[in-house]
Amino acid sequence: MTQQTTKGITYPESTDHTRLWEHLQTLATNADALIIGNVNIQRFDASGTWTKPAGALVIDVVAVGGGAGGGGVPDTSSSQASAAGGGGGGGYARRVLAASSVGSTVSVTIGAGGAGGTASGATANAGSNGGATSFGSHCVAGGGTGGGPGLQSASTQAVGGGAPGIGTTGDVLLRGHDGGNGVVISAAPAFTGTGGAGGVLGSMRRGPAVTASAATGTTGYAPGGGGGGAVGGTAAGTAQTGGAGADGVVVVVTYTA
Repeated sequence: MTQQTTKGITYPESTDHTRLWEHLQTLATNADALIIGNVNIQRFDASGTWTKPAGALVIDVVAVGGGAGGGGVPDTSSSQASAAGGGGGGGYARRVLAASSVGSTVSVTIGAGGAGGTASGATANAGSNGGATSFGSHCVAGGGTGGGPGLQSASTQAVGGGAPGIGTTGDVLLRGHDGGNGVVISAAPAFTGTGGAGGVLGSMRRGPAVTASAATGTTGYAPGGGGGGAVGGTAAGTAQTGGAGADGVVVVVTYTA
């Protein structure tokens, strides 16, 4: 008779008289199946379905939520300026799973980047929020919040950037980066809202580098970066749209026998 460990390795009982070499052979065969021999990496930049590789032992999943859009700015006269807030970056989640606890396929949803805030005439809107990214129900990261819209300012004003997303399901749950504030000082744009970086994988995106002219916001960097806020300079300018946030990502690393 034989017994097995919780990991499936067979060993003899004290009353078992089978030859020693046979036990060693069984031990080696069983242990060999538990040793990691290959690595399979799959990256999802669009929603889809993950299929478990043959011989999977351990699954390491990283998810980043979608970045939010930057705010838009309204029309400005020659005595006004406007600077919108940048969009918040997507959150980060990581989870390590035993392959046996995961089905043969898993639905992957990539959070879309939020649209930049629209603007027309004297009206401007905040950027749209980024979407949540998920690997089934195992690993989930939320999207960032849109940057605030700029105002017509003949003096000094500040507009808040968007809050970051945060990982909500997993072993390691982190926030993205805040969107930068848009600031006007003495009717001139002083700080244009930067787009927040997505999780720990992305980079922030600077807002437009202008003072006199108007400019649309900058597009966020993938994965999960927020869009920069739009700006209206010291010269009369038309309404401008904020920069769009970047889509999130899922990376699945599978260690196989």
